[in-house]
Amino acid sequence: CQFEWDNILSLDMLAVVFTFLFIDMFDTVGTIVGVCTKADMIDKKTGRIPRIKQAFMADAIATTAGAMLGTSTTTTTYVESASSVAQGGRTGLTAFAVAACFAIALFFSPIFLAIPAAATAPVLVIVGLFMMSPIKNIDFDNYAESIPAFVTIIMMPMAYSISDGILIGMILYVALHILCGKFKK
Repeated sequence: CQFEWDNILSLDMLAVVFTFLFIDMFDTVGTIVGVCTKADMIDKKTGRIPRIKQAFMADAIATTAGAMLGTSTTTTTYVESASSVAQGGRTGLTAFAVAACFAIALFFSPIFLAIPAAATAPVLVIVGLFMMSPIKNIDFDNYAESIPAFVTIIMMPMAYSISDGILIGMILYVALHILCGKFKK
């Protein structure tokens, strides 16, 4: 909590705040939509996610608390949650069990730090596989819908960022719909 109030209203600070805002927002939106789709928690009639406001509030509080404590933006929504959803987790008990395991793992961190990052790749491939099932809902005959979805899927691993993939996909989605004359959509 050692704030630098001198730069709070500067143009540089505004750029940093907006950058982190959009990175955190796109990461959270992408993860929540992906995990809720996998968990079949999206309302069939409205296409909305129940209690999404609470999920965003939890993410906002964690991000703010992390920033106040001097860390980079904290992410409270993890795409890895798809693995717990695939095993039947829906209530948050799986998240609590994982948090307890992380707390225990703190004591063994020197051992875990010896494992190279590349060793986690197979697990991430499996998590990515869990997230691929909603692709069957994409209308591939409608290019204005399918091209942005394809580019989003491809750009996430290429940019090594969920938020960058979503951002590029959203820009392409808007551009294609404008070119097709579907301004309202």
